[in-house]
Amino acid sequence: MLRGGRWAGIDIPVRYGVYNHPRAGRCLIDTGYTKRVTEGRRSLPLQLYASALRPRLQPAALPDAEPAVTTILLTHLHADHVSALRDYPGASVFADGTGLDHFLDGSAAARVRHGVFRELLPDDLRARVIRFETLPVVDAPLGLGPARDVFGDGEVLAVSLPGHMRGHTGFVWPQLPRPLLYAGDAQWLARAVMEDRPPGAPARWIMDDVGADKETRRRIAGFARAGGEVAYCHDPEPVA
Repeated sequence: MLRGGRWAGIDIPVRYGVYNHPRAGRCLIDTGYTKRVTEGRRSLPLQLYASALRPRLQPAALPDAEPAVTTILLTHLHADHVSALRDYPGASVFADGTGLDHFLDGSAAARVRHGVFRELLPDDLRARVIRFETLPVVDAPLGLGPARDVFGDGEVLAVSLPGHMRGHTGFVWPQLPRPLLYAGDAQWLARAVMEDRPPGAPARWIMDDVGADKETRRRIAGFARAGGEVAYCHDPEPVA
């Protein structure tokens, strides 16, 4: 997880975000792990995935922790980010349409190889998704570059952060006193960005685009050094 690091076990969190928007209502950023991954009837690939990563659900796991959700913003389609989607059939879902098409149109083997499991995705997901690429283009703060205005009021912006996975997207709250970037899985550890120490093998092997990952790290580091706050899904350091 960190180039030049030592071989050791580490417990990492799997986070989802919750916030209220005046028009979009109760919003989730991703949906974390759920019992759909850890127990019950599952495909063999999903059983093997769970056996390898051994996720442990906390009391705050969805959907029980947030039964009434109106909007979901997805960073990407890995299992630990979409497992509760089927539990919110009435919620609006925002996602990168190019990434969604790439995995839904690909083979089952290709999806599993990239940690995407069709059984976790709603059957009507493609029809329901509001695609980031259809939203107004604006400039994200502190040098992050072009972004999409999710709700049309400038409160939250979707910014492409490629490298980790096809369609990977971060979210920026530019109107806070200190702009906040939720960078999802752009890296697992903040140190990898700020010290320019991305993962080596074998973790590097699962990246979608190593060159794009390097550019994404540069942009995030510049945002942080310019005064922005950055949070990640899996960094063990607590999120403020």
